[in-house]
Amino acid sequence: MIRVVLVDDHPVVRRGLRALLEELPEVEPVGEAADGAAALRLLEQLEQAGGPRVDVVLMDLQMGEGMHGVEATRRIAALPDAPSVLILTTYSTDADILAAVEAGATGYLLKDAPPEELAAAVRAAARGETVLAPPVAARLLGRVRAGGPRLSPREQEILGLLAEGLANRQISKRLFISEATVKTHLVHVYDKLGVDSRTAAIAAGLRGGLIRRSR
Repeated sequence: MIRVVLVDDHPVVRRGLRALLEELPEVEPVGEAADGAAALRLLEQLEQAGGPRVDVVLMDLQMGEGMHGVEATRRIAALPDAPSVLILTTYSTDADILAAVEAGATGYLLKDAPPEELAAAVRAAARGETVLAPPVAARLLGRVRAGGPRLSPREQEILGLLAEGLANRQISKRLFISEATVKTHLVHVYDKLGVDSRTAAIAAGLRGGLIRRSR
């Protein structure tokens, strides 16, 4: 039996995913969480309960003000005997894909994927196989071929929060790091992008596909 935890901030989405997975005889949804921090607590509770291990965490990327999917993926991947993390999101920018994969995600699917594709991805993730939606794989390959500046996942997160208009102190609270650490990361971002200001860094990030454009 493949044990799955669902992580998404929209209850309707979680309900739909649970209904889809419950139709699969070999899959058992064992819990839900509305953000990354809640997912980590749930995994700890399930482990303490002594039942079978969770095999797959189906993870959204952006979840309101709670811990987002990349940070949660990074923390889950660092756990002993960690479950596979399968990203399921509406976002397909280079920045999102690279950050999730580098954080340790086993796969990356878009929410418009057909039900049979999602089912196959859950089975593959449970086997430890890498699963990438075709458009995601194409973007990832194109990014690798294009080269250009490579920011770390944390640097991309900070650049994205800059683009949202957050100050250093707000970024430090959002990412649970010190303000001094934020400043250090920004120095590295500026150096890699060849810029000397926040505005120039945001512009370079948008041109290079390192952060998503606001909708």
